[in-house]
Amino acid sequence: MARAVLALGITQITAWGTSYYCLGVLASPISQDTGWSRGFVFLGFTVALLAMGLVSSAGGRAIDRYGGRAVMTLGTVLISTGLYALAHVHRKPAYLAVWAFLGVGMRLSLYDAAFAALVQVAPSRGRMAISYVTLFGAFASSVFWVVGHALDQQVGWRQTLVLFALINLVVCLPLHWLGLARREAAEAAAPPPATPPAAPEGPPLDGRARSVAIVLFALVMSLSGCVFAVVSVQLVSLLEAAGLATAAAVWVASMKGAAQFGGRVVEIVFARNLRAITVGRIAVGLLPVSLVLLLTGAGSLSLVVAFTLLMGACQGVITIVRGAVPLVMFGARGYGAVLGVIATPVLVVNAATPTAFAWIVDRWGWPAARVALLASAAVAWLVMEVMAHWYERQGRRGPANP
Repeated sequence: MARAVLALGITQITAWGTSYYCLGVLASPISQDTGWSRGFVFLGFTVALLAMGLVSSAGGRAIDRYGGRAVMTLGTVLISTGLYALAHVHRKPAYLAVWAFLGVGMRLSLYDAAFAALVQVAPSRGRMAISYVTLFGAFASSVFWVVGHALDQQVGWRQTLVLFALINLVVCLPLHWLGLARREAAEAAAPPPATPPAAPEGPPLDGRARSVAIVLFALVMSLSGCVFAVVSVQLVSLLEAAGLATAAAVWVASMKGAAQFGGRVVEIVFARNLRAITVGRIAVGLLPVSLVLLLTGAGSLSLVVAFTLLMGACQGVITIVRGAVPLVMFGARGYGAVLGVIATPVLVVNAATPTAFAWIVDRWGWPAARVALLASAAVAWLVMEVMAHWYERQGRRGPANP
């Protein structure tokens, strides 16, 4: 397992940083060079998210059928090809088409694919492996925003994307191929653990109960995803609307990445003996609390900082929950397909929410927009609680769920 975790940790930093986060530093240079508006430049990213959502279920099934090794290697090839093509586009339709192509590669290479690949390598230690890989991934934007900005200053955005494509081929492709075992061969030959886990989970769900749980968990992830989609692109604006000057807002926003990392460390060190669903209940439950801090913290630097840190920690832990809870509820068999089904609405929401949030701000102002975020987080928490109690009742009935 250690080899797979290290390999995927490195590839997740690289793949996220060069594809998902690349517009964080390259959007302005692209806009200035092409004359396209920043809105259009980011429309490409929206198209990529929609493409990820459309192929998500098929991607999950492919991982179950062919193994994470083959699928993630293919994803690396697609990302590299897409980044190289993006460096050479000059027309708007081609720009959007390349982002759609990139979206397919991203779906086959980022967290959902990595989680499924890890579970194939080590089903009984899947949650631990997922936690460690997300710990690596927390550095993706920090590393590649710095690298991307430096490269853009030296060689321009087009050559930066060419270099990003090359980095994926040189770093990610061999690590995916060599670092991942075929199917579950690595653990199949290993002896069973000497001691049971400290917090045993219930039996995997089946039949109608399985379908109900998928719907409920997808709803939780979609509603919390609404909040994270907005915060990921408009955190500085949210902080400015709360009364901070631009420089202060940027400084406070920079704390979110460290808080994500910190939240994942806390999960690994202190919450490893808690049930995955319990960790999910805590993290999702703290999400509306963080937004209450934002709503009541106008003009208060301490409350706004507390909001940013708590929001980042929640996002960091919920990323782990997104992979760990389905493993508990549905088991390792067909895990990739289940993640694909759950990811479909989440990715569509991530694509649509920032635009919807901007519309709310334009029509009703920042106070109403903040209340909308709080409402989404509160409903996510309510659904999480309903799902957790329902799942406990299913466990008491035994493994058979017709």
